[in-house]
Amino acid sequence: MITINPVDIEGIIFTAIRVELPKTNLLVVCNEIGYIMCAALDVDILNEKLKERKVIAGRGMGVRTIDDLLHAPLESVTDAAKEQYGWEVGMIGKDALLKIA
Repeated sequence: MITINPVDIEGIIFTAIRVELPKTNLLVVCNEIGYIMCAALDVDILNEKLKERKVIAGRGMGVRTIDDLLHAPLESVTDAAKEQYGWEVGMIGKDALLKIA
């Protein structure tokens, strides 16, 4: 099942996506600029193989729900997210999203 819902972060609306897969869930919160995602996100691929795309993204580890993802520290972020929006490893997911609002 795929669930898509709006999520309000300090009055700014983002899109929350949950894809239920066997034995795991794929979790994403995004807007038109970038996204945070569960550990399924391979930041190294984005930084190395797809660097020219300048993807704004961060990965939260050990999360099981959208709320977990919003409140978890980011375990890794893309180079473009660091350079363009000041995202940092350890930043809370919702704080990173507010920087791209």
